[in-house]
Amino acid sequence: MAGAKIKNIEVYLPERSLSNIQLEKEYESWSADKIEQKTGVRERHVAAEDETAVDLAFQAAKQLMGSADSNPIDFLILCTQSPDYYLPPGSCILQNRLGLPTSIGTLDYNLGCSGFIYGLAMAKGLILSKTAENILLITSETYSKHIHLQDRGNRSIFGDAAAAILITASEADSIGAFALGTDGSGYQNLIVPAGGMHQRYRPNAKEIEDASGSVRTDNNLYMNGPDIFTFTIEAVPKVIQQCLQKNQINIDDLDYVIFHQANQYILKHLRKKVGIPEEKFYMNMLHVGNTVSATIPIALKDSLDRGLIHPGDQIMLVGFGVGYSWGATVLKMPG
Repeated sequence: MAGAKIKNIEVYLPERSLSNIQLEKEYESWSADKIEQKTGVRERHVAAEDETAVDLAFQAAKQLMGSADSNPIDFLILCTQSPDYYLPPGSCILQNRLGLPTSIGTLDYNLGCSGFIYGLAMAKGLILSKTAENILLITSETYSKHIHLQDRGNRSIFGDAAAAILITASEADSIGAFALGTDGSGYQNLIVPAGGMHQRYRPNAKEIEDASGSVRTDNNLYMNGPDIFTFTIEAVPKVIQQCLQKNQINIDDLDYVIFHQANQYILKHLRKKVGIPEEKFYMNMLHVGNTVSATIPIALKDSLDRGLIHPGDQIMLVGFGVGYSWGATVLKMPG
């Protein structure tokens, strides 16, 4: 076993969708067209009241395991920031629901927009250490459950989704070196303040309205957009250079680049700042929105399905966001 590769990706989106036209009806002075122009999102999928991150993960994994490219799974990793329970881990529940052997290893980890990159790094490490050969990595988020119904800003951006990724041992190492980073000094800029042990859930939490008219409580998601933008513009160019150096390539050697699909404004700014040609840059959150840890695998599958990526291509993946946390790697697409 010389390395690791991504063998297959499957995506599951909740049946219920929320369009800009629906948001326009809920919020006075809002325009469906303006939402799309600003965010790049026309609609997003939203989990049902009784539908959880584990439910979405189960559906995505079932699709993957039912495909012709499936391998016997010997390790399962679940990335989510909307867990079904504080304990037990959702990965343990999934092992049972999916009918996987009790001999496999499982784990959960709490990470958001960089979660897929970190999951790839862990999966590759497990394979290189000969702990596992066929790893099922699932990124599943139901951020809509964190968002106040009157939080017009976050409701227009985020969507719910799950992606299941099969990572297998390979003779050729198609998952390159990783550049990772963390700056916890910005943790308060993207946070659900209440609900954990530091500040318990508050049934009668006070509603807070910001200058844009969005409403939330401490039980809901808070995002400091300007500070997140500043962090992103500073961190992403640096991690790209570190990743290129670790993989001993230049930016011109890349055939395609996929960033975490945060929103259209940030992505356009980053592309120009880093100097990535538009034809090499993926941006498509029109029908799914920002699905947090699932954005990159959704984008990767979409790029493959649309023929934007070809065998032999070098693809850079970059994740960044909540934490603050960021990471990047390069895939060498197998022939």
